[in-house]
Amino acid sequence: MHEMSLALAVRDLIEEAAEREKFAKVKCVRAEIGALSGVEREAFAFCFDLAMKDSVADGARLEIVATAGGGRCPACGRETPLTMIYDACAHCGAFPVEVTAGKDMRILELEVE
Repeated sequence: MHEMSLALAVRDLIEEAAEREKFAKVKCVRAEIGALSGVEREAFAFCFDLAMKDSVADGARLEIVATAGGGRCPACGRETPLTMIYDACAHCGAFPVEVTAGKDMRILELEVE
C-alpha cells in the first residue's frame, strides 16, 4: 500500500515545516488528490491518521480536495475530461490525450497553532 508511504512523506514535510516555521501543533491538513494520481483517497485518509501519531500533526483533521482528470487532445485541440490516463478524447475519439489536470497530489494548506 503506497498510501502509507505517502502519508509518512507528508508527516516528514509537516515536521520540517514545523521546525522551520516554529509552530507546535497542526489542526488541519488540506490535501489535493487528483483523480489520475494513483492515490486511493480513502486508503490515504486511513493511513494519514496512523502516520501522524506522535507528531505535531497527531489528531489533525485531514481535508481532501478531489480534482478531476483532464487533458488536451492533440488531434482536435479541445480540452477533454479523463477518468483514466489513457482515455480517448471525449470529442473526437483520438488518443493519446495529453494529461493536463488531476495527476498531482499536494499539500494545499496547514492550519497550525
